[in-house]
Amino acid sequence: MVRLTDAWAEIQSRRVANTTTGAYPRPVQELLGEMLAAGVLMQSGIKFDGALILQIQGDGPVKLAVAEIKADLSLRATATVLGEVPAEVRFSDMVNVNNQGKCAITLDPQSRFPGQQPYQGIVPLFGDRKEKLERVSDVLAHYMLQSEQLQTTLVLAANSEVAAGLLIQRLPHTAHHSLDYDRIAILASSLKRDELLTLDADTLLRRLFWQESLTRFEPLTGAAGPRFACSCSRERVSRMIHSLGAVEVQSILAERENIEVGCDFCGLQYRFDAVDAAEIFVQPGQIVSGSASPQ
Repeated sequence: MVRLTDAWAEIQSRRVANTTTGAYPRPVQELLGEMLAAGVLMQSGIKFDGALILQIQGDGPVKLAVAEIKADLSLRATATVLGEVPAEVRFSDMVNVNNQGKCAITLDPQSRFPGQQPYQGIVPLFGDRKEKLERVSDVLAHYMLQSEQLQTTLVLAANSEVAAGLLIQRLPHTAHHSLDYDRIAILASSLKRDELLTLDADTLLRRLFWQESLTRFEPLTGAAGPRFACSCSRERVSRMIHSLGAVEVQSILAERENIEVGCDFCGLQYRFDAVDAAEIFVQPGQIVSGSASPQ
């Protein structure tokens, strides 16, 4: 189970503080919150030494929604919205209008050897019979069954204050794991949205599985638990500008005084003037024209 409060609040406050974007529409807010909760559950389950990146690429007003969770459970999220999102709208009408939406899960190792590529699995936002899936939880359960051959039940919910989730997964069958998964999954699926958002873990577990013998582990909180963190940096932005090439960068600076790049995740703005941009393309030992010479 996961219950995000402070980290979720910080992600939203940074979005609100960004004067060029403003707050997410409520349905987009709930979508991102559910993706974050699901990502934390999946990352904590696989214990992967790297980043788990959950992406929904849409063909509706929500073009892209991203939740990234690292091995230490630091997290961030963002969404790109191009169009009006009504206050009451179905998941498919936000991201899968023409059944062209996709869900991608990427596992990016923290330390990659040369030539190693991140692992990525992609599934469409519809089921085996081409029916549109109407919840993030259904999309991810479908992904786990298709990609990992694991039966999974996910219950997710989010509002402006809490992003929460419950994950039930069938273990490989052995004599020591004889619980009836179907029955446990049905009990988990009976959990209502308001219950998941308002009740503490002990109360939820007691209500759902009062007949079972449960082992309750200590929760991960504080520095050990989920928290907001952004990995953007001036160095990374410099590499992105370098990839444009010197000619393209010079043409941009001919039209404007600075190159400005904003981080979609944390809202931080990076500015590069002509001297800053020139330094990006300077090799060690060279001198930037117009800058002070080394003494």
